[in-house]
Amino acid sequence: MPRRKRNAGSSSDGTADSDDSADHEKTDSSHSDVNPRTNTRLTRASLRLSQSSQGHLTGKHERHFSISGCPLYHNLSADECKAPTPRQVRYKEKVMEMRKRRDCGLSKEQKEKYMEHRQTHGTTREPLLENITSEYDLELFRKAQARASEDLEKLRLQGQITEGSNMIKTILFGRYELDTWYHSPYPEEYARLGRLYVCEFCLKYMKSQTILRRHMAKCVWKHPPGDEVYRKGAISVFEVDGKKNKIYCQNLCLLAKLFLDHKTLYYDVEPFLFYVMTEADNTGCHLVGYFSKEKNSFLNYNVSCILTMPQYMRQGYGKMLIDFSYLLSKVEEKVGSPERPLSDLGLISYRSYWKEVLLRYMYNFQGKEISIKEISQETAVNPVDIVSTLQSLQMLKYWKGKHLVLKRQDLIDEWKAKETKRGTNNKTIDPSSLKWTPPKGT
Repeated sequence: MPRRKRNAGSSSDGTADSDDSADHEKTDSSHSDVNPRTNTRLTRASLRLSQSSQGHLTGKHERHFSISGCPLYHNLSADECKAPTPRQVRYKEKVMEMRKRRDCGLSKEQKEKYMEHRQTHGTTREPLLENITSEYDLELFRKAQARASEDLEKLRLQGQITEGSNMIKTILFGRYELDTWYHSPYPEEYARLGRLYVCEFCLKYMKSQTILRRHMAKCVWKHPPGDEVYRKGAISVFEVDGKKNKIYCQNLCLLAKLFLDHKTLYYDVEPFLFYVMTEADNTGCHLVGYFSKEKNSFLNYNVSCILTMPQYMRQGYGKMLIDFSYLLSKVEEKVGSPERPLSDLGLISYRSYWKEVLLRYMYNFQGKEISIKEISQETAVNPVDIVSTLQSLQMLKYWKGKHLVLKRQDLIDEWKAKETKRGTNNKTIDPSSLKWTPPKGT
């Protein structure tokens, strides 16, 4: 099977469409309202929509792009919106008069008072707003604050938003709706919604199903970026460089944190390689799970973080990811071990894998003396992990000043019976399907 090169840069455009998730490097600036030119820029999706959207409620634009700006929705025609009514003219004059009454600028005493308030309370309290703008605008702002607070309280009472760290309760991911387990540091404007909509191919996150539907109509991604280094049947593994595909890897880490307790890596993805496992059908390559790995690990960790998506758990995919990580270690001619601490589910999966590897080795072993060093060299499992597994299986005994490995035939026979019962349809990694050479240190 030829190795196929994937170019993330050509798979998705870099425009700031309304349905694209935030660039993590620009989280504070990409959603701000500082630049009015940016806020009025039309997206391609809006241009397509504008072909059938005549008029605007304000009368200042020829087209509208949302129902709030539609004249027909407000029972008006486009021409009626262009010509203000006498009532609108009087109201506009009244507002202008009220805004003229505002004192221009702040006095020295007021500035000192404001600075003292800021130094005392920092960001724990709202800044003093008196004399910053007109009384009319300040009153409008207060009313908007109160209304937003009331709406949030209603959502909390309905259970759509929860207090505390885990604000995102569910995500819509492909054809699955997944309940989240832990807090993930998505931008606040997304986290407070309670539900997140994520593209299952490019992993961009959005606020509503409508935005997701528009995004999916134009998203050209059908697989992870990077190199496809393994394929057997419908299962593929892609090697994604955190330096070359930074946004994708950051989105992957944020998604993984929803289901991992101990994960701390979100944005600093450049020193890592990500191995993403997918299952293909006629619609694309669907994310099954992944593990990340440091490009240069001084402690020879072959896994930094590992996750199987909840909809694929308890189906053998986790063991396949672990087996694949050790296969890479064998090709590198190294002994590997996962980075600690492991999550509860991760620890269970690794102990099960180590047990299976050791029992398979014992079953095939024909010599007289079993050496932990030889087991480690053949399986690429760290000797410390081998010893801990042997102890849990009660296969390690201290006798006359030496540690002896006991070959418990009852455990080996039990494992062999399970292997025979599974047959050839169980999910395993085929080393001959790997097309990969160890990357040079970067």
